[in-house]
Amino acid sequence: MRKTNYILTFFKGTAMGAADVIPGVSGGTIAFITGIYERFINAVKSINIANIKLLLKGQFKKFWTNIDGMFLAALLSGIAASFVSLAKIMTFLVENHPIPVWSFFSGLIVSSTIFIARSVKWNVKTLAAFIIFAVAAFFITSPENSPLNPNEEYWYIFLCGAVAVCAMILPGISGSFILVLLGQYLFMMKSLAEFNFVIIVIFLCGAVTGIALFSRVLSWLFKHFKTIMLASLTGFMFGSLNKIWPWKSTISTFIDNHGKEQPLSQKNILPSVYSETTNSDSQLIFALIFALTGFLLIFIIEFISKKIKKTQIK
Repeated sequence: MRKTNYILTFFKGTAMGAADVIPGVSGGTIAFITGIYERFINAVKSINIANIKLLLKGQFKKFWTNIDGMFLAALLSGIAASFVSLAKIMTFLVENHPIPVWSFFSGLIVSSTIFIARSVKWNVKTLAAFIIFAVAAFFITSPENSPLNPNEEYWYIFLCGAVAVCAMILPGISGSFILVLLGQYLFMMKSLAEFNFVIIVIFLCGAVTGIALFSRVLSWLFKHFKTIMLASLTGFMFGSLNKIWPWKSTISTFIDNHGKEQPLSQKNILPSVYSETTNSDSQLIFALIFALTGFLLIFIIEFISKKIKKTQIK
């Protein structure tokens, strides 16, 4: 891979990282859009026992070639750069400007759903898979469900890393969204922002374990049931929209480990009802602008990616 391609792959990595920092669109979707998805899955899958033995025997060059090392290094560097640089910003925005932020995420999910749906060959089976997973996601991600409480025990952080990274490599499910469901999103964002070394290392160990195992399962599923898989993921992503509806009223709260009151369960309400019940501005105009921005972003990325591919062919 030429030097210019390393740089391009790095920026694709930053886009993937940015996508997974926010609970709206997955890094896998960005990989899918930018044309590196299969290469990414194959590179991750190649980090197996046989290649690790090569590394232990000192055959570094062969190991590096077998795992597509330069590609992975450029990509993972971009992902890491995004995680570190965006953690503080996203923590601040989610806590202080929730309506525009969740509106932006909603736009991202809608456009991601459309993008992935275009690659599905629709028939009775794929439509049924879409509906089943959309309905399941709607009920699973209902804000009225009490989400799991934040848990700072090491075993749970390890588990969250393993589960979230599995979502990260799927085109359609956000790793950060999974962290929201597991009650760990704000905790992990703060840990990154404060550079809590122990928490970060434990989370990464879980992520490495999860991605090593799941990449093999994913590769098999996509090889044998690719169309149904994509239809199912599209349905799940679409059904999860009610989780990030911008206007909510809080039903119950809890006090986190830092003494701050946090919402435990909520319900979705209309912007007009939000204004009446909270005596606050619904920010409807801003919400629509940010939703449209999020919606267009995926298609802008797709457009730029196609232009770059045409340039490289020439």
